[in-house]
Amino acid sequence: MADGQSGGLVGAWHLVRWQVTYGDGRPPTHPLGEDATGIIAYTPDGWMNASMARAGRRPLSSESARTAPAEERLAAFDSFFSYGGRYRVEGIHVIHSVTIAHNPSMVGTEQRRRMEFGADGTLTLAADDTVPGSSVARHHRLTWRRESR
Repeated sequence: MADGQSGGLVGAWHLVRWQVTYGDGRPPTHPLGEDATGIIAYTPDGWMNASMARAGRRPLSSESARTAPAEERLAAFDSFFSYGGRYRVEGIHVIHSVTIAHNPSMVGTEQRRRMEFGADGTLTLAADDTVPGSSVARHHRLTWRRESR
């Protein structure tokens, strides 16, 4: 179960923006586009799930993803991101313990995010890592707005 500080997290949040900035000064990027959509949900009993997608994804040409052409399946995979599991709050961080993920390499990992609650009702989750295959630092900022009831 998440600790008492997690009360502000509980509920559903809609993605406003996912932006990545880089330590080498290159222009910021938006991994799923500037108009990406997404939902992150935190339950009172310590579970979370996040799903994000590129806006305007094309439907597959078949009813089943298993029978769609490989290039369509690849495009669907590349335009969607999801994971879930337990969460806990430690100070200004929320830690997601991944038990299921769109990317199987994430299963069993802990995803540590700095939390910032904005006066405008937003939640920003931030994390730092490096560009794969390099030593270039990158900074992810995902801004969310609480789902209205």
